[in-house]
Amino acid sequence: MIRSAGWFAALSGALIAFSVIYIAFGDMSIPVERVVQALFGEGLAEETLVVRELRAPRLVVAVLTGASLAVAGAILQGVFRNPLAAPDLVGITGGAAAAAASFLTFRSAAVSIGWLPAAAMCGAGFVSMLIYLFAWKKGVAPSRLILVGIGIGALTGAYTNALLVFGNEYTAADAYLWLTGTIYASSWKHVLMLAPWTVVFLLLAVYQGRNMNVLALTDDSAISVGNNVGRSRFTLIAISVGLAGSAVAIGGVIGFVGLIGPHIARRLVGPGARKLIPMAAICGSLIVVAADFVARTAFLPYDLPVGVFTAGVGAPFFIYLLYRSRKR
Repeated sequence: MIRSAGWFAALSGALIAFSVIYIAFGDMSIPVERVVQALFGEGLAEETLVVRELRAPRLVVAVLTGASLAVAGAILQGVFRNPLAAPDLVGITGGAAAAAASFLTFRSAAVSIGWLPAAAMCGAGFVSMLIYLFAWKKGVAPSRLILVGIGIGALTGAYTNALLVFGNEYTAADAYLWLTGTIYASSWKHVLMLAPWTVVFLLLAVYQGRNMNVLALTDDSAISVGNNVGRSRFTLIAISVGLAGSAVAIGGVIGFVGLIGPHIARRLVGPGARKLIPMAAICGSLIVVAADFVARTAFLPYDLPVGVFTAGVGAPFFIYLLYRSRKR
């Protein structure tokens, strides 16, 4: 317990420290002491504008997006007892992206952009049901789940690319950048769109922690302790879909965070859901904040999509997990 609390405090401190660095540095560097002043609306007007209206909301979106994707991955890995399960690898992220791209392409001016997270969650939910249906054969085998997810993900990717080809050129350009995974130009409006979904689903994930622990056993063992396996699995998948769908709606397709974050958290605090979920949220936030900081500052004056850097780290990690699974 003490060890877990120590890791939790250490990574929370690291996230706070990195957040200050994130806000302070960029194409216009601001001394740390003046960052604090700017956050409270004091100091130079130009620095206040950069800190409060440009970098701070982008930082909050990075934190919320990373937390959502990592916790969604932790839930899927626990429910399916599969270390390779993650929203982007089993096709859920692709479903959210397809629905969000459809919403952006076909919505009329009368429909508020605030419905974008709900549209993405509907797409993620529909695809997750398809994956679960096609992967079911006297239970859900991990290898079958991954293969079906890859296949469904390829279909949703093809559909999304078709929208980009045949859609309006301006909408297609924006959608393409978003599909790469970017939180560029995030504003407080995006924070308000994402924060309620993230907070609600994270609280539900913690509340369902006991069921998540039970489902880590075999189905027979879970039933023997009185757990309704079907209902628990459906509830947890729905929470994962909500987290992944809302994150994709705002941050785009930021790959591999849902794979890496839970693995790091599990190494630090173990598999117990009540510890794993908060730690996965912090790890996911730290990954996205760090990746977006590099994307924003390493190649100035260019501001690259954060998804490029998470994929650059995540793809080798995924290959390593596949190799380790083969050896076992």
